[in-house]
Amino acid sequence: MVVSDLLWRRPRHYMDVDENHDHVHWVELFFDLVHVVTIFILGNYLSHHLGWQGFWVFTGLFLAIFYAWADSSLYNSLYISTDMPHRVVMALKIVTMMTVAAAIPDVAGEGWTYFALAYALNRALTAYLYWRARCTDNAANRLAQEQARNFFVLAGVFALSAFLPTPVAYWVFAAGVAAIQLQYMLPRVGTLRFERFVPQLGHISERFGLLMLILLGEGFFKLVVTLADKGVYSVSAGTLFNVTMGGLSLFALAWTYFDCAGNEKPKSLTSAVLLRYWFAHIVILWSAVTIGVALAGQVYVGLWEPYPPGYAALGSVGLAVFLASLWALRRTVTDATDKYHSGGLRLFGIVMALVVLAVHPLVPSIVSNGLWVLALFSQIGVPIFLALRDARRSGKML
Repeated sequence: MVVSDLLWRRPRHYMDVDENHDHVHWVELFFDLVHVVTIFILGNYLSHHLGWQGFWVFTGLFLAIFYAWADSSLYNSLYISTDMPHRVVMALKIVTMMTVAAAIPDVAGEGWTYFALAYALNRALTAYLYWRARCTDNAANRLAQEQARNFFVLAGVFALSAFLPTPVAYWVFAAGVAAIQLQYMLPRVGTLRFERFVPQLGHISERFGLLMLILLGEGFFKLVVTLADKGVYSVSAGTLFNVTMGGLSLFALAWTYFDCAGNEKPKSLTSAVLLRYWFAHIVILWSAVTIGVALAGQVYVGLWEPYPPGYAALGSVGLAVFLASLWALRRTVTDATDKYHSGGLRLFGIVMALVVLAVHPLVPSIVSNGLWVLALFSQIGVPIFLALRDARRSGKML
């Protein structure tokens, strides 16, 4: 890279560049690194707060953290920016997310002020990135200018919530998180109305795929750390079997996602398709975290005791939501023509996951685990079986 470009080069909208690629830049990958820690800490929070209050706090924090990641990814998909100011801003955003992660364990107490202020600074840095890009948009398209204004206002809302008494502070913060989504979607005023607000679809699909791998990787992380804390030498053979199945299940989740929709672009640029693609990914990523947390319960049980109730509920609901989201997501992507990943197969997996939710207190974990594994692995095994059967019939097998 030319030194002058490295030091200072205004962001350019990708539509204004003749030669452009949609692959992820190393700065974005480094930004992802801090989310490994953030999601791990968030999963630990859910593990220690398995009641309804902890569940809703976890969900709210997940959405806030997701938007911090997604808003940055959207900007980097719209604008090509790799110079020194951009890199410094991204480094500062990483530091804000480090503080957010460190505040999560006590977010309902003394950690709240640090969480809200770090999040506010993260939003302000996003606003600055758009403010830098405002000069590249013409007068008729004020996308960057409006986004800069929106995120500066949101930064103020989140900063205000740091100093308000609870529970008012939480409601103000939640309103700010909702406003992040609304500032894209609101008719006539949301940024979706701009013709240039069309991210590079290959870039966005790759970003979602990378995030899915990170979140499922957190499940491995949590499973291993939980086993190590308990002592791999002190658990029964049944527990080790459960842990093995947990690891294989996380791999199967990735297999199912990438075979069906992962890294696939939305099939059109219409707002309806893009929004379905967006919301389906939010939900499926949320479910990936809940499943990862639930599988840590494998360490606390052998083959013949009932699965721990809180973990079982998370895993059952999480798998049902994962499969339902994948079903919806597959209907929005370009390469979704094969007949083997059918709606009926998804429905079977969802029903089986809900059966586990109903029966897990009454049966040993070997039964509930078996039913849960059947729900998941059927999503891989049935398409393979049907494809092999058709290949044999058509004489295409070697």
